[in-house]
Amino acid sequence: MTTLLRLIGRRLIALPLMVLGVTLLVFLVMSFSPADPARLALGEAASQEAIEAYRERNGLNDPLLVRYVTFLGGLLRGDLGVSAGNVPVTDYVATAFPITLQLTLVGLVLAVVLALVLGIVAALYRDRWPDQLIRILSIAALATPSFWLAILLIQWLSTVPGGAGLYPAVIPRWVPFSQDPGVWLNNISLPAIALAVPVAGSLTRVVRTSMVEELDRDYVRTAIGAGIPKRIVIARNVLRNALITPITVLGLRVGYLMGGAVIIEIIFNIRAMGQLILDGVTRNDVFLVQGVTLTVAIAFIVINILVDLLYVVVNPRIRTV
Repeated sequence: MTTLLRLIGRRLIALPLMVLGVTLLVFLVMSFSPADPARLALGEAASQEAIEAYRERNGLNDPLLVRYVTFLGGLLRGDLGVSAGNVPVTDYVATAFPITLQLTLVGLVLAVVLALVLGIVAALYRDRWPDQLIRILSIAALATPSFWLAILLIQWLSTVPGGAGLYPAVIPRWVPFSQDPGVWLNNISLPAIALAVPVAGSLTRVVRTSMVEELDRDYVRTAIGAGIPKRIVIARNVLRNALITPITVLGLRVGYLMGGAVIIEIIFNIRAMGQLILDGVTRNDVFLVQGVTLTVAIAFIVINILVDLLYVVVNPRIRTV
């Protein structure tokens, strides 16, 4: 238990350091933006005196280090700044981020389920026709961009002319799961599938390779030779040991899913983080783009820390690392 707590402690110590690094990087990048937050807030018709007063009042004339410390202080209070429309960025993020997170998690679950099923089947039927077929499908999925697949799914399955009419082509209003599970599932299905398929393709290959390596180990042959049923050996030992590498890859794929979700949201007209970034870039809204980018980056770091801690659950030997 002491070793386990020490492992968790190391991960938790690394978390604020990584978050601090991300905040510094995002702040520096956005500080060199040519857009003037004062001009955006007051409008093009504002006088130079009003703009200078706004900059002085909001600390925009302070040195870079002072502005960064002020930015960190506001971040600790949950303040991401004010957008060009004089609306707190936190209000936008509070509405949009849960939608992006739902889309990312549903896509992640679909990708993991597909990868586990196909990867295990391919390893158990190694070099036979199921394995060959799954290899072809995984390569095709891996080579398919999520945005292109989203467009194909809209053409094939949505309500556009010629489509099957099963799902909406665009989502005019996001309906929460708690309000109507059926509508929520109908809205999220196509975006989640478009996100999940490329990730499932790459994870399937990783799961198959890990399973094949474990099946070739001496302990598997010894256990089966001792009379233990093969399915029990696979379920209790092989699968658990083989999941270490896929979980490592999974942590990296979360970033791909979140980045892909931003694009998929724009294609399906989902008012979430993707639309916020698009709106911020279109209006040169520095604080909006900064707040959205920082939120996504911190979420990626936190999710990767949680995936890192999953090693302990999957394989107790990691506790001694």
